Amino acid sequence: MPEPTKKDESQPEVWSLGDGQAPEDLDKQIENPPLSTLLIEKPQSGSISVGGDITFIAKVEAKDLLRKPTVKWFKGKWMDLASKTGKHLQLKESFDRITKVHTFEMHIIKAKENYAGNYRCEVTYKDKFDSCSFDLEVKGWRCPSCCFALRGSEGQDDAGELDFSGLLKHSLLFSLSYYEKIAFMYGITDLRGLLRRLKKTKKEEKKSEAFAKKLEPAYQVDKGGKIRLIVDLADPTVELKWYKNGQEIRPAPKYIFEHKGTQRIMVINNCQLNDDAAYSVVAGDEKSTTELFVKVLPVNIVKELEAVKTTVNERIELECEVSEEGAQVKWMKNGVEVPTGVRSRYRVKAEGTKHWLIIDDAMKEDTGTYSIMATGGTSESHVQILLGKPLKLHCEILPINVPGRWYRNGQLIQPNDRISILHRAKTHKMEIESSVLHDAGDYTFVPEGYSQSLSAKVHIIDPPRVHLEALNAPDNTVTIVAGNKLRLEVPISGEPAPRVVWMKGERVSMQQPGKRALGGNRVRAETFTDHTSLTIDVAEREDTGNYKIVLQNEAGEDTASVKVKVVDIPDAPGSPLVPEVGGDWCSMTWDPPHYDGGSPILGYFIERKKKQSSRWMRLNFDLCKETTFEPKKMIEGVPYEVRIFAVNAIGVSKPSEPSKPFIPLAVTSEPTMLVVDDVTDTTVTMKWRPPDTIGAAGLDGYRVEYCIEGTDEWIVANKELTEKTRYTITGLTMEDKILVRVKAINAAGESPPRTTQHSILVKEVIEPPKIRIPRHLKQTYIRKVGEVVNLVVPFVGKPRPKVNWLKDGEAIEPSQVSIRNSDCDSIIFIRKAERKHSGKYKLTVQVEKHMDTALLDIQIVDLPGPPQCVRIEEVWGVNVALDWTPPKDSGNAPITGYTIQKADKKTMEWYTCLEHYHRTCITISELVVGNEYFFRVFSENMVGLSESATTTKDIAVIMKEGLQLKSPEYIDYDFTEAPKFTQPLVNICAIAGYNTTLNCSVRANPRPKVIWMKNKIIIVDDPRYRMFSNQGVCSLEIRKPSPFDGGMYTCKAINDLGEAQVDCKLEVKGQSVNSECVVLI
Repeated sequence: MPEPTKKDESQPEVWSLGDGQAPEDLDKQIENPPLSTLLIEKPQSGSISVGGDITFIAKVEAKDLLRKPTVKWFKGKWMDLASKTGKHLQLKESFDRITKVHTFEMHIIKAKENYAGNYRCEVTYKDKFDSCSFDLEVKGWRCPSCCFALRGSEGQDDAGELDFSGLLKHSLLFSLSYYEKIAFMYGITDLRGLLRRLKKTKKEEKKSEAFAKKLEPAYQVDKGGKIRLIVDLADPTVELKWYKNGQEIRPAPKYIFEHKGTQRIMVINNCQLNDDAAYSVVAGDEKSTTELFVKVLPVNIVKELEAVKTTVNERIELECEVSEEGAQVKWMKNGVEVPTGVRSRYRVKAEGTKHWLIIDDAMKEDTGTYSIMATGGTSESHVQILLGKPLKLHCEILPINVPGRWYRNGQLIQPNDRISILHRAKTHKMEIESSVLHDAGDYTFVPEGYSQSLSAKVHIIDPPRVHLEALNAPDNTVTIVAGNKLRLEVPISGEPAPRVVWMKGERVSMQQPGKRALGGNRVRAETFTDHTSLTIDVAEREDTGNYKIVLQNEAGEDTASVKVKVVDIPDAPGSPLVPEVGGDWCSMTWDPPHYDGGSPILGYFIERKKKQSSRWMRLNFDLCKETTFEPKKMIEGVPYEVRIFAVNAIGVSKPSEPSKPFIPLAVTSEPTMLVVDDVTDTTVTMKWRPPDTIGAAGLDGYRVEYCIEGTDEWIVANKELTEKTRYTITGLTMEDKILVRVKAINAAGESPPRTTQHSILVKEVIEPPKIRIPRHLKQTYIRKVGEVVNLVVPFVGKPRPKVNWLKDGEAIEPSQVSIRNSDCDSIIFIRKAERKHSGKYKLTVQVEKHMDTALLDIQIVDLPGPPQCVRIEEVWGVNVALDWTPPKDSGNAPITGYTIQKADKKTMEWYTCLEHYHRTCITISELVVGNEYFFRVFSENMVGLSESATTTKDIAVIMKEGLQLKSPEYIDYDFTEAPKFTQPLVNICAIAGYNTTLNCSVRANPRPKVIWMKNKIIIVDDPRYRMFSNQGVCSLEIRKPSPFDGGMYTCKAINDLGEAQVDCKLEVKGQSVNSECVVLI
């Protein structure tokens, strides 16, 4: 096999026609192929050698087409070749005016290998469509080397085998004959059968990670309509982009992007032919494509042509109305298209949906059948041109054969096609075939050679006519904006000059040349020789109506009507109603204005504001065509008002009255975790959790409904809403199966229901009892005397178990211990615990023959008693050995230690020597020589120290060893003294928030007890006060005082010999007072 040829790297880059059409697409049958309505000659398939040229030709007959059709050339399915024209591809078109045939050509120059494939030609003209597919085969090229890649590599067992799947993937451009060559080369006898089997193989579609639902394959919309392209995202947070023919679409009035949950919507407004394109949406790395087809509706004739009957030299207007603005139409006369060039007698005019054919000066030859052609039909009208009456003048002259001449108003009359002059013998005749107004005058016949002449006066009368066509107003309707000046000038004709009468309703004004008021000075009519006019200085709504013009002369009468339409801004619409509200939206409706201003309502503007605000915000920039609207993006729970403006061609109306205030409120989400809590023979108890989303409307309660299986009727279980998340449905029949649902209710309405997944059988099931002892009750439960004991022991069991309590094997007295039992727990309650409440409590729970027990150990503890006896065992040096016995009452708790204190006989002030000591004997050291000591011991348990201590009866004297000093006897001085304040308290002023201190000094022996009082009330354990006493100086610190801390403060000192007290006044001022504290003395 020859080596595949390689592409010359030096060769310049050329355009690529793509990869063509896959072989499996060639076998697809086109369902319901469209009938060819445009192509009279289709391009045919062809073959070409590499480097050769080929031309494909398509022809379209233009006999019934008003404009050139649109032709597109494609390669494969979607590749538009219009963007590929250049050195190797040229598109040409031509038109033969004789045969009226459009010819479209596609030239391929110097074809390359990848030009082979399937091509398509599409022809479009308005609502007509035709297409044709053809193939191009490029011969003389070899298969790319990638098609013959061998699977495997050096060292592998299967090296050298043909990768046929790779061959198929890279050979989609091959013709079937080339497939057969490859099959024959490798021994494959039925390649076509193999391809068919591969085609039938099920392809596993890869599930999209970005899209839950992609775009539809194609969409269709009428021209001028609106289309919505919708995708559903699996991940709402992914970034989304829309494209049209590969170009990104930006938000604009034509393209509106909407978000609704996981849906992403693109709305295309006012679809035109240029919107017929391929659209795609990209989410992350994934893409979804579709194609939009814009359907052009046929142009129908709405108003038919009317027959016309007139005379020569008159103006003719043929009027027709079609269904679409800007439509292309064709005017015909007797089956031949009417010429409308610059020099033509025919003029064509179009305004909106109306079309006119105008003949300014009618001739007899203009008589015929006129028609107008549109894509949706034709309309015909017969036009007849009549001539004026003939005029004959004759006279007789003797002698005979005397020639003469005819004159009109002194001008010689020459014979022509219309005027003939005859002379026979003595008779002279002048005949005018069709007389017109300018034929009137003084006619004179002058015989030659004679001074005498014959004269005659010819008076031609013309019936009066109103020439409304000069107004150039459709349907003879003149529109004027209110407040402006209107002047209508209507040409008239008639001989003699006609009498003019203007009429509106019952008001009549007979006009002679000059002026005459029709409706006061503001409305007046004027008549001149060749026209009459109507003037309205300041147009008002009341001036709207039909104005009739009546012309009369001796030749006849003519009437015409002109409709004057005074347009104004419309009245304000009715106040809008808001029948429905949601979480951030509402629906509103309103009535159109009573008066539309004489011009159709084009739409409405909607404005919204918060009730407390005065700023209105417009909600729509495109007019709303309907009388309903849905404002969105409102704040839930905030009251709003809306109002409406009506818009017509003149302007915007005044705003409507605001709507009644409304509050956007959303229903809650459905309740969660609905489960069965309990079932008996007649009841079912359900419980649930509150909704995840409640919103500004709050939650008023829940409604519970149930439905018996097999029926569709939901029965309300609770007539009134329940605020609890647990409810028992009563009055049920045993053995019934029911479904239960729960709805959350608030001011916005009912939430979606939460329904049980399976039916519930109404029948109680025996459940053996089981006591679930809390962890803290599995060990001894300890409480102090006087504390509250409240123990809850839960259990399960159905039906309701029987509960029994025992204390130390005996029944519990209700007066000592309160017990309350429920369906699921038992509570033991002691208001004020005493030591006698200690013991072993046994709980028994029984359901029929099933039983469960639990044992609780309750221990009530108290402070211990003091040790029984404290003795001084030995004194040596500066050491004293003590011994004592444990207390009789341990407080129902183990003794955890002892506290030993000492006191000098002189001062009797006790000092702690050791705390939390565990033994019952101790040696106290480092005593002062020469002092005498007493000792006492407190016992301690888990509650605390004993209330009293046991003191030694004996005194321990610390003597100095080896020195015997005989002390002289002195009379001791009595230092005892009743309390006396040496420095009293003083009145002070403090600043709120800054600490202040009250100071005084006292002298007394023994040491007095100091008490502080505020307003005669003792200050005890108040964290705002700190009390100090050092060397007779007493201090009271008040932390960050407030004005409420002001008052009378007292310091009182007490000992065995008496008492004394001092007072002072404290005033606390606020921090804003910019002054210094003043000490009042």
